[in-house]
Amino acid sequence: MSEWTDIIEGLADHIALLKELGERTVEIDPAAMRAFAASGGPPVLSAAPALAAAATRAAAPVSGPPAGRAPAPTTSSARTLTLEERQKALGEIAARADACAACVLRQQRTRSVPGQGNANAPDIMFIGEAPGAEEDQQGLAFVGAAGQFLTKMIQAMGYTREEVFIANICKCRPPKNRTPQPEEMQACLPLLREQIRIVQPKVIVLLGGTAIKGLLDTQVGVTRMQGQWTRYEGIPVMPTFHPAYILRFEAFKDMAGLKKAKTEVWHALKLVLAQLGKPLPPPAAKK
Repeated sequence: MSEWTDIIEGLADHIALLKELGERTVEIDPAAMRAFAASGGPPVLSAAPALAAAATRAAAPVSGPPAGRAPAPTTSSARTLTLEERQKALGEIAARADACAACVLRQQRTRSVPGQGNANAPDIMFIGEAPGAEEDQQGLAFVGAAGQFLTKMIQAMGYTREEVFIANICKCRPPKNRTPQPEEMQACLPLLREQIRIVQPKVIVLLGGTAIKGLLDTQVGVTRMQGQWTRYEGIPVMPTFHPAYILRFEAFKDMAGLKKAKTEVWHALKLVLAQLGKPLPPPAAKK
């Protein structure tokens, strides 16, 4: 009985997580349920139909993609923008970010950091938390130490920075690199949401808990969501750890923690490549 109890409890936990992520329906293969009920297991199997019905009510549309694959993005009837239209629209957002005084971050930042990269429907859009000191000086996202590590992540996937789009939840640096306050994120999120609609990435990679909570409007932390597919407006979303999180292990010379964090992030990035139908780059291409 304990084996079946563990299985059902694990399924219930998974459904609860999907519910926290905002999912509302789930598809279960009827043939699988019939086979499950007819398997001659313990009496707890009689609860399977009720459990399936509860899952249908509680979770989100998950149609059972192949292992490691995200749900297919929903189609959009919006007209596809030309590259010139995208660049113009992003330029207007950058100007609005530079002039914005909607929150206190405007008072101490040097430059706004709207984000940069391939605006023409790139395979991947990386979204982090907020600019740091280097970003604040240059007006570019992810150019400091964490940015250098992100570059290695991008290269390990077989891309260059110019081939992806990189942005943050907040466009201005918080004082002393503190975590952005909820009201600061809410003031900036409309700009990021517009960028996503303009850029139209095939996959979004969220870097760290702040990016996850900001874009997905959830309190589920990065530890639980790392390596687990979800969606934003029909776009597959892969949450993973922020590069700065990995660098902390290196700074404290925690080699075991460093290895574990790198392995988990690389696992998430491999899932992204699988979703995009891209082969793993040869070892020589990983920098």
